[in-house]
Amino acid sequence: MMNPYNTDLDRNPANYQPLTPIGFLERAATVFPDHTAIVHGSLRRNYADFYARSRRLGSALAQAGMGRGDTVSALLANTPAMLECHYGVPMCGAVLHAINTRLDAAIIAFQLDHALSRLVIVDAEFLPLLNAALELCEANPIVIVYDDAEFNGPRMPTAAMDYEDFVAGGDPDFAWLMPQDEWDAIAISYTSGTTGDPKGVVTHHRGAYLLAQGNALTASMAKHSVYLWTLPMFHCNGWCFPWTLSAIIGTHVCLRQVRAEPIWAALADEGVTHLCGAPIVMSLMISAPDTVKRDLPQPVQFFTAAAPPPEKLLAAMKDAGFDITHLYGLTETYGPAVVNDWHSAWSELPSAEQARLKSRQGVRYLPLEGLDVLDPETMLPVSRDGQTMGEVMFRGNVVMKGYFRNPKATREAFTGGWFHSGDLGVVHPDGYIQLKDRSKDVIISGGENISSIEVEETLYRHDAVAVCAVVAMPDEKWGETPCAFVELADGQVADGDMLKVWCRDHLAHYKVPRRFVFGPIPRSSTGKIQKFALRDQAREMQDRRISSLT
Repeated sequence: MMNPYNTDLDRNPANYQPLTPIGFLERAATVFPDHTAIVHGSLRRNYADFYARSRRLGSALAQAGMGRGDTVSALLANTPAMLECHYGVPMCGAVLHAINTRLDAAIIAFQLDHALSRLVIVDAEFLPLLNAALELCEANPIVIVYDDAEFNGPRMPTAAMDYEDFVAGGDPDFAWLMPQDEWDAIAISYTSGTTGDPKGVVTHHRGAYLLAQGNALTASMAKHSVYLWTLPMFHCNGWCFPWTLSAIIGTHVCLRQVRAEPIWAALADEGVTHLCGAPIVMSLMISAPDTVKRDLPQPVQFFTAAAPPPEKLLAAMKDAGFDITHLYGLTETYGPAVVNDWHSAWSELPSAEQARLKSRQGVRYLPLEGLDVLDPETMLPVSRDGQTMGEVMFRGNVVMKGYFRNPKATREAFTGGWFHSGDLGVVHPDGYIQLKDRSKDVIISGGENISSIEVEETLYRHDAVAVCAVVAMPDEKWGETPCAFVELADGQVADGDMLKVWCRDHLAHYKVPRRFVFGPIPRSSTGKIQKFALRDQAREMQDRRISSLT
């Protein structure tokens, strides 16, 4: 039988518009034009100016030939320019490619080529890094240099156009483009390349719109909340918070460098209500001298991902006035899409039990339709016993479109109608999930993903290394750090200091193993390296070290 509601009730401009987070900024500037949108050092910028500058940027990009489907890259710190890119780039129909500023030139070169980058907006601090990358790639993008007043380092001479001049050439009344379809790409973000080259994760306007609002609901962000940028905006588009703050007419407090003194100053002086970061940020704050710490007149919500914070750190943060919430997600889910939703009754439990509960990843965000732990072979849910492991899988509107120019990886990721995270976990009887292992052996150090394979490949290039394996070693400060197990080639001599220097010459510094262990590496009967045994050994070594210090 024909559905009678499907006749004469078609979509039209009066009842259907593509969802896009760009509209959040337009509304904020219209309704609260004088409200402070951005704080950066001595700079105070209201929503009217934020919107006008974003429109100028969109207009200038269009004049430079950027349009629908073109990639505009940004190699920027947490600055006003990076916020403007999150609006100005999609305003001209282009796709924003935010680059991790901690990567080496070779990886950046790969991304510029793979993303088909046509224009790069680069912070003056990172111009030497970009120039080194451009020498290694085929891409020849237009380069625009942003000279941030808060950057105190040396400037490299350049003939590239200045960002402020570029923006000034745009129209503040630019009629920005709505997406033709809300599923149009809004951004491309690259994974850490744990199994080969990094993959370009394509996200769309609809997902960004929904997760931006989901952030506000999950974080209980009231109108005019104040958000401190300790989370890098290049990381999954700052978990969509650049768009969230416009939705709630909040204030962005930019922080060029994550240091204890400016964090505490901003918390107290700017009335910060929310911030995000890895446990390393908490450690940095708590370990600061008493002369740096400030009394906070307001409670502060701190959202963390990566490895669960230790019980002692959680207690110290609570005493300092912070409410900690554990999140989990991936680049492929626009950042966090799982939250450890806290029950008030849990706050009455002993601190050790609270820490155990806080270590769980949790339940789905509101805009995520499906979250489960499934057997990847049968695609059936595992037992809700907190013991049976399976693969964590996602389904919904805040899952990526797919991997750019990589249909094979996209098909594999979406096998069976779910997004396969590659993370192994369990489901507790109350429905909360908890990660138990990472199938791709990713090491999460200070919130940064480190590919064990990449570090191993670097070590294998050293003449003295015959066999190596890199695993995560627990670390009180960073959560995890790489630990390298090495078998030396016959007749070769090397020590940890020598290999550490080698790695520093070929890797970003945060990827360099903190410890090297020399000797036979355990293997299975088929010759496969038993990384689980090495992880246990690394954990035991760290436990012995801590015991010897206490």
